[in-house]
Amino acid sequence: MTHPSSTAVAIAIRPAGPDDAPALARLRFQFRAGLDAAQEPEGAFIQRCTEWMREHLSRLDSWRCWVAEDAGTIRGMAWLLTLEKLPNPIAEPERHGYVSSLYVEPALRSGGIGSRLLDQCLRECRARSCDAVFLWPSPRSRSLYLRHGFAVRDDLMELRLSAPPAHGGAA
Repeated sequence: MTHPSSTAVAIAIRPAGPDDAPALARLRFQFRAGLDAAQEPEGAFIQRCTEWMREHLSRLDSWRCWVAEDAGTIRGMAWLLTLEKLPNPIAEPERHGYVSSLYVEPALRSGGIGSRLLDQCLRECRARSCDAVFLWPSPRSRSLYLRHGFAVRDDLMELRLSAPPAHGGAA
């Protein structure tokens, strides 16, 4: 068995491209179905998600994704959406970052790969002059985000328009 710290070094972090969409869709299914019971058959979800991911990764619009790759196999991912804010007459950046679907295969979670993926998202947010970065963590991932400077805020409000999953939600 490989020691976790040497595993993290062997894993390459790189931007995702359209050809990565099928592997990313499979990871997305693993991630979300691991938190709550899937309501869509795996094959149908993967097909639908692959199309969405391929389209967004082809356009290079406001969605970006980075992958953790080991010998040609994608083992983790992190997605970032940058959102424009309305023009602002005060000295405040006019963009936000939303981190979503940061997922690393369970066997590799202690090797720092999640931190490396999150670092890529945060570098992109800094490069795009984001005002704030937000996310909805799973209970297990909260410590990762706290280590990276995220804080629980009392000035953000949310209205759930659909019933939240039993686990409390995670993007």
